Amino acid sequence: METPRALLVFPGAIRFLQSRGMTLLGILFLLTASKWGALLFTVHQYETVIITRFGKAIRTETRPGLKLKLPALDVVHRFDNRILAWDGPPTECPTKDKLYLIVDCFARWRISNPLLYYNRLNDERSALSRLDDILGSETRTAVATHDLVEIIRVTKGRQPVRDEELEKSGTVLPSNIPDIQLGRGEIEKQITERTRQKIADFGIELLDERFKRSKYNPAVAAKIIERMSSERHQIAAKFRSEGRGEAANISGQKESDVASIRSIATKNALEIEGKADAEAARIYANAYALPDAQDVYSFLRSLDVMRAAFEHDTTAVISTNSDLGRLLKSAGPPAAAPKQPAP
Repeated sequence: METPRALLVFPGAIRFLQSRGMTLLGILFLLTASKWGALLFTVHQYETVIITRFGKAIRTETRPGLKLKLPALDVVHRFDNRILAWDGPPTECPTKDKLYLIVDCFARWRISNPLLYYNRLNDERSALSRLDDILGSETRTAVATHDLVEIIRVTKGRQPVRDEELEKSGTVLPSNIPDIQLGRGEIEKQITERTRQKIADFGIELLDERFKRSKYNPAVAAKIIERMSSERHQIAAKFRSEGRGEAANISGQKESDVASIRSIATKNALEIEGKADAEAARIYANAYALPDAQDVYSFLRSLDVMRAAFEHDTTAVISTNSDLGRLLKSAGPPAAAPKQPAP
């Protein structure tokens, strides 16, 4: 292999390249090139970066892009600018009316001052722990200063649901729904405002806090359900009792109506029968008042007596002076049928 002409012309260059200093420089260059991340770092558009040197913040990077730092001296701390979630543990606390609830809350927050956040909390784990303490305390305080109905309900002036059929029958369920002064929404706003003031010193902005779930303690839930069931049974028993009373009233009214109708019908029937009897007596009286009618009646009555007396083979001795003898005598022999002419 031939030696390059430039190296033959400059023999000093050959000695420089073969010196120990050049070797060390080459090794340093290779190490720096292999670990370029120790010199450069990237800032994303959704984060803020704080550069610290010996534990002290020296600058803050908010514009996205490629940035420089001193290797082995500068440390990069990244903080998310997006909205972060906090989902706290369920908290058991008593209400103002001495009812124990298990309240589960969630919140949304973000880092408003990264430098203050780094100096006071340093990382997200510490921030969540501090939110657990502050939000948990404010939630327990808010629940303890309000009645259960304020924690559960949202709307004011709520009216109980009514059944039209029950209202028609005159039976309406008793309404014992108390009205609220604030409601769950206003209590959540109070918790948010109080917590926001306390965590502002940590470089955190609390955006919102909400109740995710509110339920009874399992130890007392069975008793509460039993009490609610007992109340429903009492209402059902009341309906049954009122139904039986209404049925008795209807049955009694029916019997009264039937008796009244029968009484009126009997009265009307007797009046009609009396009028008919009077009319029949009047007709009979008019008929019997005429002489011819009396003779006809006497004749018909005699025929009835004869028919009844001689219905069977009967032998009777009748005086010609009696009414029946005179009647038979006056009847005479039957008239002979006229003869028909011969054809």
